[in-house]
Amino acid sequence: MSEAFPPLFPLDRFYARHEIALPEARLLTANEVPQPYRQLLCGEHDMTPTLEAFHKDRIHLRVLERWQEGEALWRLVALELVDSGRPVEFGAIVIHLSLFPKEAAEVVLEGHCPLGSILAIHHIYHESRPYGFVSVQSDSVINNALGLQGTQTLYGRRNVLKTLDGSAIADILEILPQE
Repeated sequence: MSEAFPPLFPLDRFYARHEIALPEARLLTANEVPQPYRQLLCGEHDMTPTLEAFHKDRIHLRVLERWQEGEALWRLVALELVDSGRPVEFGAIVIHLSLFPKEAAEVVLEGHCPLGSILAIHHIYHESRPYGFVSVQSDSVINNALGLQGTQTLYGRRNVLKTLDGSAIADILEILPQE
């Protein structure tokens, strides 16, 4: 994992804004990620359609926090199943709006649709490039977003969505609740 992409980026920026200590985390290789998390996290695929297929339900977005710096939109989010409302991912993301067509950027800014769905609907070509995998000890922020109690070991990945020329569309930390 590159020094330019610390394991909990961009979550670290949200915690720094609130002067909260980051949760304990450990870098993992893909082989160290247990199932079913390995099949969900370890691969060059988008998380939204992967989670929809795994849970056999559509997913909607709940924005927990957001701010914008120029063309960068920073969001703390939970992805939830439409039928049950159960959270299936906690994420921190910085989205580079200048790389989106105007209509797609407007949908991103509305904050109702998961990024993976927007990319598919608007036919925005991109590649998913995981930079590494982590185990994270859940804290109050993560527990509140995922509806968890106590400290739990969760698994996640640092992912970058890139255009054909290698420009980053989004930098993401994706953390999954225990299944």
